[in-house]
Amino acid sequence: MSAPTVFLLSPASLRGIRAKQLTSSRAKFAAALAYRSPEGVPIGEAFTFMSALYFRGKIAYSRAFESPPPSCGGTFVIAPGFGLVPPDWRLDPERMRRLRRVAVDPALRSYRQPLERDIRELAARIGPSGRVILLGSVATGKYIDVLHPILGSQLLFPGLFAGIGDMSRGALMLRAAASGVELEYVTLDAPRHRRRPEKKESAR
Repeated sequence: MSAPTVFLLSPASLRGIRAKQLTSSRAKFAAALAYRSPEGVPIGEAFTFMSALYFRGKIAYSRAFESPPPSCGGTFVIAPGFGLVPPDWRLDPERMRRLRRVAVDPALRSYRQPLERDIRELAARIGPSGRVILLGSVATGKYIDVLHPILGSQLLFPGLFAGIGDMSRGALMLRAAASGVELEYVTLDAPRHRRRPEKKESAR
């Protein structure tokens, strides 16, 4: 049997034009109507709309190659302030406000602590032979400064991501998912960034 493989998807930008369209009270398309409904819209659907090709590639790729252990999902979205959530986790205006309040910054407890909590639980579920594939940036410490100290060499990312933009990454993942040929992953042999001192968060 292959080693358990779980994917972590970095979040979409919540302040771009498409995010404003999704959250507009005047929007009539399906995702916007679901967002304003009591049930909310699945975060995977919302983030796909917000970031278009890039997140669509992440979802398609992770679904094609995930191999989770029993009683554990194979794909999780990094949701600032909430930790890790599955793609069908419902996003509504209240949750959106919290997402927007919490910056993707490891120095902030409101971002770091929920993510650390969920990563530790995930590490326990996949065991020492499992792999966690980050589909997101490793150029800064915003994700790896939290993930790497817990996961170590179990944290991987597609080597071809280095040096290419988001749209190219999205297209690359869609092609790989369609062909059934998984990308090659590389490790982060050591933390690339030092954790910054913890910030004091102002009242909101």
